[in-house]
Amino acid sequence: MDGYDDTHIRSLVENDRVHRSVYTDPAVFELEMERLWGAAWIYIGHDSQIPQAGDYYATTLGRHAVVMSRHKDRSVHVLFNRCAHKGAQVVPDTNGNVRAFRCSYHGWVYDTDGSLLTIPKKEGYDDSDFGEGHPCARMMPVPRVDRYRGMVFASMAEEGPDLVTWLGDVATSIDNLADRSPEGELEVAGGCLRYTHDSNWKMFVENLNDAMHPMVVHQSSSGTAQQVLKAMLKEGEPVPPEVEILSPFTNNYEFFDKMGLTAFGEYGHSFTGGRFSIHSDYSPIPGYTDKLEATYGKEKTKEIMSINRHNTVVYPSFTLKGAIQSVRVVRPVAVDKTIIESWVFRLKGAPDELFQRSILYSNLINSHGNLVGPDDYEAYHRVQYGLGNGDNEWVSMHRYPNDDEPDDEGFKECLGTSDMVFRHQYHAWKNYLLNGTAG
Repeated sequence: MDGYDDTHIRSLVENDRVHRSVYTDPAVFELEMERLWGAAWIYIGHDSQIPQAGDYYATTLGRHAVVMSRHKDRSVHVLFNRCAHKGAQVVPDTNGNVRAFRCSYHGWVYDTDGSLLTIPKKEGYDDSDFGEGHPCARMMPVPRVDRYRGMVFASMAEEGPDLVTWLGDVATSIDNLADRSPEGELEVAGGCLRYTHDSNWKMFVENLNDAMHPMVVHQSSSGTAQQVLKAMLKEGEPVPPEVEILSPFTNNYEFFDKMGLTAFGEYGHSFTGGRFSIHSDYSPIPGYTDKLEATYGKEKTKEIMSINRHNTVVYPSFTLKGAIQSVRVVRPVAVDKTIIESWVFRLKGAPDELFQRSILYSNLINSHGNLVGPDDYEAYHRVQYGLGNGDNEWVSMHRYPNDDEPDDEGFKECLGTSDMVFRHQYHAWKNYLLNGTAG
């Protein structure tokens, strides 16, 4: 791509700042789709979304339409959602169950592993190098697919690190989420909360580990909840769960500094919190600890519940919350348009009250009519608008500039309000755009 050689890409990212064009230039976005989203392991969904043979879930992998399916032998496949014949979308953007996939244009029929079953008037291809028996006449599989604790990932890259290597220590957040189930298993429950941001995808991802904004941005939601609590709650009355969820968003800077930030590895992963976070003081769910201890014993249960991370970023495509049993998935559309999906998990064997609290949290924070999300949405909108005007050429990442050295185990740990995690993400970002891999 003219004008975007390695020298130009390197010039966009400095040690303590990035150029505004990484958020505003459509050509940079296209490079991201090709070299970052086309090389990294991208979250597709959870295998509980396709529990039965013939189940499917249509979604995207970067800019590519794909469908995740459960075959009759119980294997999980991720296929490009297009017919081998004319390229028509085979499966609509939804989920369901089929005996086979049938293209609605010319009637080509495919099995749920993508293999070709039938072609109308197949004799018309007898003297060609297409049609039945030819490898190209099928729904093509995504180059690489793998699972971790039920989470399905796919990569457009033919070669690269395997999933476990790529996840590295961020896998501990996925483990903690699954281990919070007395049966050690998750299942997606309920529908998807999906909405569009008129901003670059990286703004959402960065904001998840930005601890300098909550006490400012969320005054209208969390701050109001705190005021209502003070005005209406009588002494001795329990705190309503809605307020219990909303109030911590406007804790002070000292709280978020103490919560801390951790980044690790070459692939941009990170998390906020550790032993405590904004979720730490939720009321206990009756009977939940007993169920965990019956499975894991007291010591292992204590260890599982002692991990209390706020947001874990599995870079670049999704974030998860162990304490709230939910994920938010990033679907880039254009340089200034991003779809965010929120999904809630039910912990198998856990009391239903835990699932209900996760639903309440998502309705308050992530739904179309939520209270907290519009605060962030407005901030993203203003940043996108301001950077688009070109008055500021650079975006600052200067806070705590000496936090970037990893310890002996490869972890970078620092105060929660540091910019270290953004510098860490852009180190991976730059390597992907230069090399097609962050390694």
